[in-house]
Amino acid sequence: MDDDNLPRPRGDAASKLAAEDLSPYSQGELEERIALLEAEIARVEQHRLKAAAHRNAADALFRKPDP
Repeated sequence: MDDDNLPRPRGDAASKLAAEDLSPYSQGELEERIALLEAEIARVEQHRLKAAAHRNAADALFRKPDP
């Protein structure tokens, strides 16, 4: 069975990060955290674009020709 089509559990990493108390962190730690999150956003966006291109290629390959 394809697990990619199943709903994500509510306790995923992004939800846990969003719920974390940030008050104990210093300015430097917060800046480092922001840099890491921005890098992760870029990685996810790159993967999303790659997946979209793959899907578009598959759609074009299997699309019925216009009469």
